[in-house]
Amino acid sequence: MIARTGYGFDIILITGEYYDDHPSSPVGVIARVLDAKGFRVGILERPKTKEEFMRLGTPTLFFGVTSGSIDSMINNYTPLKKPREEDDYNSVNKMPDRAVIFYCNKIKEYFKQSKIVIGGIEASLRRFAHYDYWDNKVRRSILYESRANILVYGNGEKQVLEIARRIKSGKDIFGIEGTCVISKELPPSFEQIPSFKEAATNRVAFCKMQLMFSNRKNLAQFYDNNYLLQFSYPNYTSQDLDWIYSLDYSRKLHPKSLLGLAKFSVVTHRGCIGKCNFCSISLHQGDKIISRSKGNIIREIQKLTLHPEFKGFIDDLGGPSANMYGMDCSTPCGNDCISCQTLDRSHSKLIDLLRAARAVKGVKKVFIRSGIRFDLASKEYIQEISQHHISGLLKIAPEHVSPKVLQLMNKRTENFEQFVEYFNSINKGQFLRYYFMVCHPGEDYQEFTLLKAKLQGLKNFEQFQLFTPTPMTVSTCMYWTGFNPYTMEKVPVVYEYGTKKDRVRELDRLIKKR
Repeated sequence: MIARTGYGFDIILITGEYYDDHPSSPVGVIARVLDAKGFRVGILERPKTKEEFMRLGTPTLFFGVTSGSIDSMINNYTPLKKPREEDDYNSVNKMPDRAVIFYCNKIKEYFKQSKIVIGGIEASLRRFAHYDYWDNKVRRSILYESRANILVYGNGEKQVLEIARRIKSGKDIFGIEGTCVISKELPPSFEQIPSFKEAATNRVAFCKMQLMFSNRKNLAQFYDNNYLLQFSYPNYTSQDLDWIYSLDYSRKLHPKSLLGLAKFSVVTHRGCIGKCNFCSISLHQGDKIISRSKGNIIREIQKLTLHPEFKGFIDDLGGPSANMYGMDCSTPCGNDCISCQTLDRSHSKLIDLLRAARAVKGVKKVFIRSGIRFDLASKEYIQEISQHHISGLLKIAPEHVSPKVLQLMNKRTENFEQFVEYFNSINKGQFLRYYFMVCHPGEDYQEFTLLKAKLQGLKNFEQFQLFTPTPMTVSTCMYWTGFNPYTMEKVPVVYEYGTKKDRVRELDRLIKKR
């Protein structure tokens, strides 16, 4: 049974977020998966003092450490490096800077013999040498800095179960798919990416490293006298997701949980085929879609109707992009799915799911709040969600209007105007909400002027994002090196905080005029 007090645990999970027994909570999912396979799991949420770290005793197998669903530095600081606790719009719970490293150091201090497994978004996207925006330098793999025994990247259910089984049976944890370890030897099947020293001192080498990143390969990066090894990612299937999301989540949330508005949300799929250069999903969840079965999703919704707090509303039905459900790859080839001629863009599976979901007895409304890829949306799908699945607003993210910047973002917006025109033609009283990004690499003042001119004519433009360089993304590579890694052409980059602040102020003024 999952517990947060008591002793005698096989595994103790430490998280930088509050613990929620919910399928959208990273530590909540890992805890349920381990519990379902018979492991005794304890959870320490946001420990600070020695007493808090030692409250559950010593695990018989290992500590599992994660910052949670967000990198701690992004959680704690704005894109202008201002502490978020000083931000008037703050809605996050502050955690230790570099939370994974902080927690691991405390474990090393208080539990010297315990094994440590790190995972989650912070560990996953810092698994190789990476540019760190807050230090403004290239840092080593977090596996070295945390001194953990093994790193789990991506969604980690299969990996953590295999680690637990091996440690329990006294076997070596070397060679587990979807993990990284440090090794003195370089196995013959591994492809070497530029070494840490090369990546840290040579920007051309950094670009080369960026283009070699892949979840599908065994990769090695040399450090002073050993190697960081990445074992290729395991194959997750629809059946795997059906099992994971069918576990007995109570959906009990911590009083300070950030999932309050998503308590009755339902995950339909994982992965994203968009491969936007500023996004890290493809190197975390993967660049292929894995959809749950329709029957499994409907059974989850039926179960939700029996929850004593359920009022008839599904808060969200979706994934990284809600309308990618059902766009699973039938014949894997290693190429981009979004450009594939055989990609099923009909939305027929998704429309069928939506109709079945709202037909469940006890369901009043199924909302889509995840945001959608408008460049993929079919007219039938737009009609369906307009009539039944949005309430006032639909979120879309054109990100920019400059063809030059959009190309550097790897963002497709060629049918933006057509989408807006069609949506407005069939919706009276419902609106689009637009999200844009400012100061992305490639945006000089001329490109910013294009963006500002476009925004002056848009209704419901209420939010924009200041580009933040995050580990392992192509856009971050452009920011750090000043080059497009695909062409090695120079890219204009806004580094000056004064310029960033000026552009933010200009867009803020546009919003206030509305």
